[in-house]
Amino acid sequence: MENQEKTHKRRVRYKGTHPKNYKEKYKELNPDKYPETVAKVIRKGSTPVGMHISICVNEIIEFLQIEPGQIGLDATLGYGGHTSAMLKCLESKGHIYALDVDPIEIVKTKERLAGLGYGPDILTIKQLNFANIDQVAEEAGKFDFVLADLGVSSMQIDNPERGFSFKTDGPLDLRLNPEKGMSVAELLRNVTQEELQGMLIENSDEPYSEEISKAIISEIKKGNDISTTTKLRGIIEDVLNFIPEKERKEAIKKSCQRTFQALRIDVNSEFEVLYDFLDKLPNVMAKGGRIAILTFHSGEDRLVKKSFKQLLREGVYSEISTEVIRPSAEECAMNGRARSTKMRWAIKA
Repeated sequence: MENQEKTHKRRVRYKGTHPKNYKEKYKELNPDKYPETVAKVIRKGSTPVGMHISICVNEIIEFLQIEPGQIGLDATLGYGGHTSAMLKCLESKGHIYALDVDPIEIVKTKERLAGLGYGPDILTIKQLNFANIDQVAEEAGKFDFVLADLGVSSMQIDNPERGFSFKTDGPLDLRLNPEKGMSVAELLRNVTQEELQGMLIENSDEPYSEEISKAIISEIKKGNDISTTTKLRGIIEDVLNFIPEKERKEAIKKSCQRTFQALRIDVNSEFEVLYDFLDKLPNVMAKGGRIAILTFHSGEDRLVKKSFKQLLREGVYSEISTEVIRPSAEECAMNGRARSTKMRWAIKA
């Protein structure tokens, strides 16, 4: 038998000066080891892959008025940027509970925050949907402050294996917790054209909902599975070919964004989860407790605005924000993903 030589396989490295492949960006994926590279990417107004730049941190901290000894909740832990900013305000006195449904990112964030010195004495992290805040309150008691950032984290968007972005090829999944529920690919196999069209209208105000939904269902009926992000993007590109060439590229981009958003909202039951969260919020808040919520599209913002206004009229909240708070122009220039952010707040009576 011939001897088989083992060859050393080198790590995939940057090719050229502007690598586009997710795995080639090994420096951005190791921010502790390559801080200069990460800083350079941020200065250019981009988010390094594998990272998430928290939005409206100063505005949130200014409103919440966190004091040492208080009990708080970060309903959407994500990368942990907001959590660490709030923990600093506690000055090692008090406690923060933090929730996330993503089993992949929650482990990384827990390690990251532990490395900063935030252990179980001051921080409790639970893999739990924030619709279940009443369960957390049973353990924690009433909260003095609550934050909910409803955006999808950059780590999820950038990783092609999660299927959140139409820009890179990957499985058409879009689940925040890939261990539960059905993927978008499965959803499309089991939905009618009318249901899909309604989904695109309700979840993202898609102007070409009829054309896109008909094209998707037609493809499924032909026996062609839509199991990748690029396959879905290709269908949208083909069906919108009637748009004048000058406007076509931007129109396709916007429709892809809206379609992926609508499907993501559905497979994660995002509106139902938000409704439950807003309904339970008053019962978990201490008197004078402060709530800040970041939304990223009109559907979310409408739900938050409606809930806050109704509970203000009922006397449950003593005060709410009359106008949305937006990130500064400087923040938007440094972080393009901040542009669609709206912040609303409420104070428990």
